[in-house]
Amino acid sequence: MTDLGLYRHLDQMAPWNDRLQVLEVIGVSDEAPDVKTFTFRSDNQTWFRYKPGQFVTLELPTSDGPLMRTYTLSSSPSRPFSIAVTVKAQAGSIGTRWMFDHLVPGSHVKAYGPSGDFSLHSHPAAKYLFISAGSGVTPMMSMLRWLNDCAPWTDVGFVNCARRAEEIIFRKELELLGGHMPGLSLGFMIEERSSREGWYGHMGRIDAIRLPLLAPDFREREIFCCGPDPFMRAVRGMLEAAGFDMTKYHQESFAVPAVEEVPAPFASPGEDGIAVPVEATPIRFALSDVDAECIAGQTVLQTARSSGVRIPAACEFGLCGTCKVKKVSGAVEMSHNGGILDHEIDDGFILACCSKPLSALEIEA
Repeated sequence: MTDLGLYRHLDQMAPWNDRLQVLEVIGVSDEAPDVKTFTFRSDNQTWFRYKPGQFVTLELPTSDGPLMRTYTLSSSPSRPFSIAVTVKAQAGSIGTRWMFDHLVPGSHVKAYGPSGDFSLHSHPAAKYLFISAGSGVTPMMSMLRWLNDCAPWTDVGFVNCARRAEEIIFRKELELLGGHMPGLSLGFMIEERSSREGWYGHMGRIDAIRLPLLAPDFREREIFCCGPDPFMRAVRGMLEAAGFDMTKYHQESFAVPAVEEVPAPFASPGEDGIAVPVEATPIRFALSDVDAECIAGQTVLQTARSSGVRIPAACEFGLCGTCKVKKVSGAVEMSHNGGILDHEIDDGFILACCSKPLSALEIEA
């Protein structure tokens, strides 16, 4: 058999399978203060199939055990031999700081995904407006890079907000793309001046007055927004006040809802005052050879954890898809937020974090 070395044609390769393969770091680059891009390839020379704007969940092998963190891909599927995430280390960051300190070319991590519906491919339109702040620029960059490679004539307004000029992530690349894409209109806005870099552009925070200056025809565009929650609330509020058709507004958020309390197994007192066991449903975790009982109100993931069965999980509210497992038998009630596709459900997969048994179950975990 001929040794093809590092180079293989795409049709000689299979798509990346997140259940079978790990990723190798092939590049680490600085983008802005406390912002780095990590580029990965597959160990098995597979290619990456995803929509621009989707995210992956990285399993970081910290000294305290595996740590799951979800990051949007900043790379484009039009360049399928590698993927990249661009991450900002905040003051309280744990996973991102670990990546900064430990991931170097040659390092290996497990990843799950890609997942998510925040993509222009899910909402095709004649004209787009991307509004972002801080590291919320990453899904916008993924979509813009795809457009540059595949449809460079597309009419795109790109508004990015940052605290200072040097904190504008991808600024040089965006300015370069502005010269190559005839339909791209760039608008940068910063909150305060810096001694490190001169600035002659827009100052302040985006509001109902500045938005029309940056995108005069915003009402005619499909709008994608990503950034800190207060920023997205402000953008959404000004669009609603302006009478914008909110069916054309899409935002990315990983905010975790409040977790429901699960009743204790002997929480219900009987008529004579003696505790009565809460009804439980048997679950067999086949790969771990563990038989467990799921207390009423618990999810499959909660039962797995209490039984010592490890199912990878990140967001834990049905969005990221990390906890996807095969249901061999039985029925569940599943309330997810887009982390699983219809054909995967038809094939018997469930999200353990948001599935509650309706009958005895057997799970491949």
